[in-house]
Amino acid sequence: MRAAVMRNRQLVVADVPPPDPGPGEVLVKTLACGICGSDLHARQHAHRMVELARHFPHRKPMDLARDVVFGHEFCCEVLDYGPATLRNLKPGARVCSLPALLTPQGPVGIGYSNDNVGGYAERMLLSEALLLEVPNGLQPEHAALTEPLAVGIHAVEKAAVRGNEVPLVIGCGPVGLAVIAALKLKRLHPIVAADYSPARRALAVKLGADVVVDPATSCSAMNSAARFSTMDRRRCATSSPARVSARCPRC
Repeated sequence: MRAAVMRNRQLVVADVPPPDPGPGEVLVKTLACGICGSDLHARQHAHRMVELARHFPHRKPMDLARDVVFGHEFCCEVLDYGPATLRNLKPGARVCSLPALLTPQGPVGIGYSNDNVGGYAERMLLSEALLLEVPNGLQPEHAALTEPLAVGIHAVEKAAVRGNEVPLVIGCGPVGLAVIAALKLKRLHPIVAADYSPARRALAVKLGADVVVDPATSCSAMNSAARFSTMDRRRCATSSPARVSARCPRC
């Protein structure tokens, strides 16, 4: 099968052996896969990831002398099952999954691995127990955003925002935008978002930010957040987003 392979810090298209599903595993066809910022960093700085992995006792570092197939933000189609599977989803079903395989030795990652190819390959293996069926005819390109959106939702849950705080999102890249969307879903306002990029600030507004801050012209995103800490949250949730450009006297 064909795959985009990281080889010598370059991405090349190559033929790689097709995977064979083992116990509890499902063979799937990649329909769509996102290019994560981590993938871009890994292409240039994979040796740093290898060094970091050595500090985690149960994580196997990548061998950069061997091929690696990235891709952990994916939507796939079920093709076949390995042994010891329930087969609840029919072949042709569209699925997403946590980018990990469940093994007798514990969970192992998909994508940053020499052994488990990711969504940059035409086919890959997933654990049946981790499959999430794509609902309502959602397009694969949209379903592939499940993983980064889940990161944003997880961050909001971990923050344990009670509703009397002002959430400040610093950086409006994909995960920052996912955090904004998750905050809006929980009706936690006002949401303050800061980014140097005008395009990203505009996206932040579309996804629910009430206040957007340009750190290059504002005193600081934190000070702007403080200014809005006493605002009427009910009004903020229903009114047009504000664009803060208050200048510090020292600026």
